[in-house]
Amino acid sequence: MAKCDVCGKGVTFGLKVSHSNRKTNRAWKPNIRKVKADINGTHKTVSVCSRCLRSGKVTRI
Repeated sequence: MAKCDVCGKGVTFGLKVSHSNRKTNRAWKPNIRKVKADINGTHKTVSVCSRCLRSGKVTRI
C-alpha cells in the first residue's frame, strides 16, 4: 500500500477534467521510498515519502 509510515500520507482521489469539461476519476500517489532507517535505536526497513526524507524526520542508515 502506498502510505508513508512516518506522516501517514497516502493516495488522494479526485477528478481529471478535460478541456471540454468531461470528468473522469484519477489518483495522486505519494512518492514513497523503501528506506533502511534508525527507529528507536533499531534498524528497520520502512516506507517513507520523499518529503519526510528531505525534512530529516527519518535518520537513514
